[in-house]
Amino acid sequence: MRRDEEMREYDRLSPEQRREAIAHMRSRELDVLIIGGGVVGAGAALDAASRGLDTGMIEMRDYASGTSSRSTKLFHGGLRYLQTFDFGLVFEALRERALVLHKLAPHLAHPVEFVYPITSLWDRLYVGLGIGVYDVMGAGRGVPSHLRHLGRARTLENFPGARPEHLLGGITFYEGQVDDARHTMLLARTATKFGALIANSVQAVSLLREGERVIGVRALDAESGEEFDIQARQVINAAGVWTHALLAADAPLPFRVRASKGVHLLVPRSCIDSNTGIITQTEKSVLFVVPWGEHWVIGTTDTDWDLDLGHPAASGADIDYLLNQVNAIVRRPLTRADVVGVYAGLRPLISGAEGSSTTKLSRKHAVASPLPGLVVAAGGKYTTYRTMAADAVDMAVRGIPKRVGKCRTAKIPLLGAEKYEHMLGAKHSIASLAQMPEETIERLLGRYGSLIDEIFDLLKSDPDLHEAIPGAPGYLKAEAVYAVTHEGALHLDDILARRTRISIESADRGMAASAAVAQLVAPLLGWSAADVKREVETYKERVESELLANQALDDEAANALRKQAPDSRRLSDQTN
Repeated sequence: MRRDEEMREYDRLSPEQRREAIAHMRSRELDVLIIGGGVVGAGAALDAASRGLDTGMIEMRDYASGTSSRSTKLFHGGLRYLQTFDFGLVFEALRERALVLHKLAPHLAHPVEFVYPITSLWDRLYVGLGIGVYDVMGAGRGVPSHLRHLGRARTLENFPGARPEHLLGGITFYEGQVDDARHTMLLARTATKFGALIANSVQAVSLLREGERVIGVRALDAESGEEFDIQARQVINAAGVWTHALLAADAPLPFRVRASKGVHLLVPRSCIDSNTGIITQTEKSVLFVVPWGEHWVIGTTDTDWDLDLGHPAASGADIDYLLNQVNAIVRRPLTRADVVGVYAGLRPLISGAEGSSTTKLSRKHAVASPLPGLVVAAGGKYTTYRTMAADAVDMAVRGIPKRVGKCRTAKIPLLGAEKYEHMLGAKHSIASLAQMPEETIERLLGRYGSLIDEIFDLLKSDPDLHEAIPGAPGYLKAEAVYAVTHEGALHLDDILARRTRISIESADRGMAASAAVAQLVAPLLGWSAADVKREVETYKERVESELLANQALDDEAANALRKQAPDSRRLSDQTN
């Protein structure tokens, strides 16, 4: 039977959609099965499905639960890569930035102005030249071409909170900002519109083999605990830092994937007096201070990580390092008491040699086929996910005995992008019809785009959902419900940490909101009173372990403290 005759078409992620997707993945041989629901895996699912391939994708935790929800929230070319003359990578990233901001996801991504403080004549010459080249390369690619060299007085107008001593001036330019977790989730959701079978909480435990050929995976449903096989003509491993966990000794890769930890802090906007974002160079990396709603995101670190991959922990040393870096450029020093949220992620960097520092490893991606039927995609940066996904699917297509077209994803807007600009222009009228504040409509459009109509449908069905979530006044109760009915959330952590950002935007890390959210979604997920209690307690233990880890002196101590918290999913230790 044809795919569209045997399973209903979905354009949403829901508990029912997940159950049906798993049932159909178990029942037949797919053309392509993708392991990993991060931005590359979700991008590959959309790519493959839009080419007409019978496509499945599994993610052992939640969409974007790893690296793809823990970025600096930017679509950017990578100014730092000009220092190594990596013009190809920068140009590719700038091209992708333009696609996302203008066509693919304008509801989730937008231009943001930054200032680069200048403290020496050498900076004016060297940094100015670099940013000038960067601005020319990015002209017309998603953001205004608006580089300006500022004197000291004009720089202080843009960035009043700058430390005035040694400040000679500044350079302003634009980058692109994105809600990474929602972008990745909507990639997966858009893939279902093209017929992809998508399921989170499904772990690839091992590869299925027929001689040398890979013919699928042995999978574990991390909700029910049941194991089953999924067969596929081609398997794409897009597991990021977990890449090597599924490879046997007889499947050597021409590259090695290494984890680099990146830590970010959130502080209230009132802590730093600036009208723009801030970018500056540190001894080890680039420091970003990025506007994020009512907060600043400050990052990032870049350090080797060879501990627990599932839950990288930010230590007290990481937090102090970032505070020290930002305090070098701001007049009012920040302290740990100013920090509202902390998150840590692992970049999957590729290398061919042992012993090199992750700060020197490439952000280019690599795609290889170490065994017949298996494609491995690794490395890369968030901004270039689409080209990485296309390369992986292109390689997989070679092993599929039917005619398959070229990548189409440069012309496929994500769900919510259509009519977004029109609706944003009509926000006043929409607010009047919905009887909601205009700023609420603008915020909802920036999260859901034209899918805001689905939020309105929920509000019509239950007026109580108009209320704010207790403990999280910036979010409506409808958004928690929608996270389950349309966006695939299965656990409290999925809602608080990724469908919303309550866990990093609230000083209590979302604890005050947790019980109310659990009660709201319990009927939708079939939770009993005991399940609700367990979800809230599990979330509480996660928060407490992270707060303790944030006080630890080093990575080993932070990792040991973070690992004490239970996982809401029943995962196998084999690849966890």
